[in-house]
Amino acid sequence: MQVAQKQPRPEKVAEVAEIRELLSAGSIVLTDFQGLNVKEISALRSKLREVGSGYRVVKNTLFRLAAAETPAAQLAENLVGPTGVVYTREDPVVAVKALEEFGKTAKPVKIKAGFVDGHILTAEQVQELAKIPPKQQLYAMVVGGLQSPITNLVGTLQSTLGQLVMTLQAVAEKKEAAAA
Repeated sequence: MQVAQKQPRPEKVAEVAEIRELLSAGSIVLTDFQGLNVKEISALRSKLREVGSGYRVVKNTLFRLAAAETPAAQLAENLVGPTGVVYTREDPVVAVKALEEFGKTAKPVKIKAGFVDGHILTAEQVQELAKIPPKQQLYAMVVGGLQSPITNLVGTLQSTLGQLVMTLQAVAEKKEAAAA
């Protein structure tokens, strides 16, 4: 007797597709939301939405199916217990900072692991991200660093030119006084 193979339910297939879409977001952080109630999870979602990120509770088996054959498949070892996914196409530093800020005002959310720019990060590495300034601030620091020597050079040249003009004017005045 042949055993008929069980077909996956359409809602499960759709959920796997949605998780696969999250994985393509660019940066994700796996969290353990145990101890948070629905109201707190909603508050967390709102906080993350403010910074262009999102939060989704996922089933570990469906996440494994979605991550299979992707670079994020290595995250499967961190899928123990309840799992929530912070996802963003924006700056991952801002999302992790928002997650930490939420933990200061409500119950802290335990970070399991992360996947940023194609690299798997440990919980400790993800927490270190929160200490880095956001991309826009880093860009400003680089531009400021590049601009500083140029500004100093312009100031030095203006000073030198000003001194030259004053010296030439003094020489001209001296010649006029000698000629008179």
